[in-house]
Amino acid sequence: MRSPLRPLTRRGLLTGTVGSAALLATAGTLAGCGTNGAQQTEAGCKSEDLSATEKKVAFSNWPQYMDTDEKDESKRPTLDAFVAASGIQVTYTEDVNDNNEFFGKVRNQLAGCQSTGRDIMVLTDWMAARMIRLGWVQKLDKSKMPNVEANLLSSLRGRSFDAETQLAVPWQSGLAGLAYNAKVAKEIRTVDELLTRPDLKGKVTVLSEMRDTIGLLLQSLGHDPAKFTPAQFDDALNKLKKAVDSKQIRRFTGNDYAPDLAKGDIAACIGWSGDVVQLGFEDDKIKFVVPESGVMLWSDNMLVPNKATHKANAEALMNHYYDPAVAAKLAAYVNYICPVQGAQAEMEKIDPDLATNPLIFPDDTMLSKAKVFMALDEAQEKEYETKFQQVIGA
Repeated sequence: MRSPLRPLTRRGLLTGTVGSAALLATAGTLAGCGTNGAQQTEAGCKSEDLSATEKKVAFSNWPQYMDTDEKDESKRPTLDAFVAASGIQVTYTEDVNDNNEFFGKVRNQLAGCQSTGRDIMVLTDWMAARMIRLGWVQKLDKSKMPNVEANLLSSLRGRSFDAETQLAVPWQSGLAGLAYNAKVAKEIRTVDELLTRPDLKGKVTVLSEMRDTIGLLLQSLGHDPAKFTPAQFDDALNKLKKAVDSKQIRRFTGNDYAPDLAKGDIAACIGWSGDVVQLGFEDDKIKFVVPESGVMLWSDNMLVPNKATHKANAEALMNHYYDPAVAAKLAAYVNYICPVQGAQAEMEKIDPDLATNPLIFPDDTMLSKAKVFMALDEAQEKEYETKFQQVIGA
């Protein structure tokens, strides 16, 4: 059931296909066009649910984020099982290649209270927060998703942008932490070691995803990335700048750090758990480390956009994927953190090694050190991203 190491993982697509200039352009566009004018409300943008008479649902997701049959990649076992059990036909499209790019695809329709043609879209925390802030997402009926209510991991409840889990349901999650190649580097335990240890100088890469990198640095300074001040952000940014100026950091990356880490061309990095799980299948010298100060937890979330006409069908699909047996089959393929309580026991029946992998099923100790980055408003998003891009030299 294990998937082979893929040349570009879903998380890599998040940052690997969009440059800093595009990020800044998006921030500028948001400010210049005034997204306040695009704000919608539940009363002002009503959606009609046709699920009772139309047994279908349109599902937009990231590439390589759904289990496929090893012998026939056109078959998706867990999705096919949902269709067979529910009678709901699923139009499944892998058209989310980057959060900002996808925002551009749907922005005009959602700003104008028009249909996007999608019933479910999967977006990362910060973009989900933006969509929610703009009022572009329908409120879910939790009574129709008992599996979600019962099985969502406690660490993913009460998030700042959706405290009651009424708007965004985690699809998969992951960690941003440290990674090193034990063939070329001694064990690393802290962010400070990564940024200052002499034997690592010039052999370190850091993620170009601001929330993950700054989040880890905030934690290393004793600040809470889920609730921080502008001064604390600058504190973390200054720490990063010192490591850039000292040449400790070789470069900033999307997930293109993975092959360099595997070859030993870099010794250590800030990286993502899903990448390191896959690298570890090939070489057990590649290690993921939860820094002593803490780790960043992120999720990609299922949302139902305004004017989607099959909300109840979408809720049924979300409920299906929170069945622990279904969640385990999906996790065996994608190798990210499974957000479903009870899936670990089901994974033991599929692959006992994966069931004990803490990067797919973190224990309570690891999760107790995990933080979700604070939801930003429009002004904060522009300010912080601009400052970060200036420091990383983009």
